Amino acid sequence: MLRVAGSAATVVLPSLRSIMDSGIWISWYDLPERGRSDYLAWLHEIHIPALLKRPGWLWAAHYASLERPSRNHTLTHVDDSSLPTGDRYILLFGAEHAHVFGDIVAGALSAALSPQDRAMLALRQGERSNVFTEAARVTGSAERSYAAGMVPAPCIQLGSYNCAWQDEEELLAWYAQWRLPAMEKLPGMVRTRKLASVAGWAKHALIYEWTSLEARNQVWSTYENEHPEMKAWSARMVPKLTHAPGSANVALRIWPA
Repeated sequence: MLRVAGSAATVVLPSLRSIMDSGIWISWYDLPERGRSDYLAWLHEIHIPALLKRPGWLWAAHYASLERPSRNHTLTHVDDSSLPTGDRYILLFGAEHAHVFGDIVAGALSAALSPQDRAMLALRQGERSNVFTEAARVTGSAERSYAAGMVPAPCIQLGSYNCAWQDEEELLAWYAQWRLPAMEKLPGMVRTRKLASVAGWAKHALIYEWTSLEARNQVWSTYENEHPEMKAWSARMVPKLTHAPGSANVALRIWPA
């Protein structure tokens, strides 16, 4: 166990050996209306089960992003026309470690698919992917009653972003001393995973896992109110991050049901 002490809190983070699913592959993409239902049936009933038979692959979860009522002007987003902008669907796979997904980077997975399967994958629009390794995890108050094990929770908030190297030590301290410890205490929180990139545009990612959208909405905007010094720290850190298109996504799990 690694104990990280800060001026405001002390959080105990698990060592990598205790994280059974430290590799996470995330794909963000859009889908056209035509062919969408066929694609989803293929993905959930054929493609995902086939991939989960591969050695080291442990779980999968598929999410539909919620529409945001208005743009969050506190967040900075990347301005790069070469970066795909899909984000309406988010597909996650968990593995024993990040290098389990090395065959995907080499393109061997797509080459091994049938023409029919490749046609289904071709329906994805604006797709981008990241392979991450899990750097830290805290479990929340709802983790003990959560029955799905390692599979991410029914509602997630997923942020993916880059940060200037000059700010990354403070970013590390902010997560270790405040953001992750705060998540442990919130009602409806299953777990929070801090990810570091092995491949892909975003160097960092955070997955907040909630039992429901209602649980997330009840506490997300208010949990810092009793700690003004930490709220001020968050207000200073958040604008230093450059988010991927659409980040941070709030999404509901559509597979498994």
